Amino acid sequence: MPQVSISFTLIMRVEMPNENGSFGLLANEIGDAGGLISAVDMRSVTRTRVVRDVTVSVSSDGIAAQVRRAVEGLDGFRIISISDSTFLAHLGGKIRIEPKIPVKTRQDLSIVYTPGVARVSMAIAADPAKAFALTIKRNTVAVVSDGTAVLGLGNIGPLGALPVMEGKAMLFKQFAGIDAFPICLDTTDVDEIVETVVRIAPVFGGINLEDISAPRCFEVEQKLIERLDIPVMHDDQHGTAVVILAALITAARVVGKELSDLQVVVSGSGAAGTATIKMLLEAGVRDVIPVDRAGALNRDDRYDNSHWRWLAEHCNRENRHGSLADVLPGTDVFIGVSAPGILQPEHIATMARDPIVFAMANPTPEIMPDAAAPVAAVVATGRSDFPNQVNNLLSFPGIFRGALDVRASRITERMKLAAAYAIASMVTDEERSAEYIIPSVFDPRVVDIVAKAVADTAIDEGVARRSMVMNEEDVEANV
Repeated sequence: MPQVSISFTLIMRVEMPNENGSFGLLANEIGDAGGLISAVDMRSVTRTRVVRDVTVSVSSDGIAAQVRRAVEGLDGFRIISISDSTFLAHLGGKIRIEPKIPVKTRQDLSIVYTPGVARVSMAIAADPAKAFALTIKRNTVAVVSDGTAVLGLGNIGPLGALPVMEGKAMLFKQFAGIDAFPICLDTTDVDEIVETVVRIAPVFGGINLEDISAPRCFEVEQKLIERLDIPVMHDDQHGTAVVILAALITAARVVGKELSDLQVVVSGSGAAGTATIKMLLEAGVRDVIPVDRAGALNRDDRYDNSHWRWLAEHCNRENRHGSLADVLPGTDVFIGVSAPGILQPEHIATMARDPIVFAMANPTPEIMPDAAAPVAAVVATGRSDFPNQVNNLLSFPGIFRGALDVRASRITERMKLAAAYAIASMVTDEERSAEYIIPSVFDPRVVDIVAKAVADTAIDEGVARRSMVMNEEDVEANV
């Protein structure tokens, strides 16, 4: 299983001799092992011994292990306990449910529970649509995963996936005010996943599918869209595709090209790659050449994967064959949603004038931005430590916010396209440059702009069940 390197903080409680120079010895060992002490707190002291809490910044799990071994190897020193900031942040989970109304009196109890709740239940039973106004359904999304394709970690199962789904629920709440709950299923069977989600769907206003491996994710999503009357979206596919399109719209403007003139190579034909290719074609991109491990998908080869067959039939207009290096010459854009280190500067040098490179593999991209920069006009990645971070956090909160606001029955292709163009619109002509093609995920305007574009499109397409101008209090009073 690949290990993701990320900086974090260790808190080490260390017992050491109460002698002059002891702490200096400790600090030197920690520094030599690659750690950086950021704080020291005294816990207890006697004539001969001292206990201190030492906060140490480390750049990876490997450095953390080196620091620990270094301290353990010091004569007269003992590690009493050790924790790190990442695990402490997850202690007991990262989300919780809290009541909106305090229950302090019998009158309060009679209103929120029995007997008063019976009136509300009967009103919903008589008119199920009232559940959107009178229950959590109106603002709640299920984050559903089977844990088979988690981040860069692969198939780690439902329990391993749970912290990630909790994190997704946090992002829904913080960025869009949506109450989301993680649902991690102990099955990888497509029909069992679908049946389970269908049976819990009455509670939720939307379903966000997450980290389900391809090609099963395509089937799960399609079956749920067909069976449910609430928005269903597999974010790994469509959230990623929306933000890639938004970034490409702006990048094309930077280099003075039209989408309709672009020939794009997409490396990786899994969930994100397939959705991205379809969205690019929908947006009017001239041609997309899908490339996977075996090379460019073409109309001469035969594929067992039905999604690859579709791509071969609808893409690669020149029917190019061969490896990534074979098909790149003369193309305008490289988009990687595949594997680290597969693209080299000499490959980019064969592309058309002012090549655009989106190296999206995480945590290590297909090519590092500093290696691509000398030969590419615009470079973007999924990383936060370089300019132009293409992150689906720019899309999914606003898409679901807009869909919930108008009680959309589904998320259409036009709604996703509207989201992409809304994100792109936030980078003005004055602001746009090779190192600024996409807004920050922390720009507070993003969710509102995306939500409005999605809601307006849902109304225009006839999939909305509530007008944006409808008075909510009137709806709730009509019970």
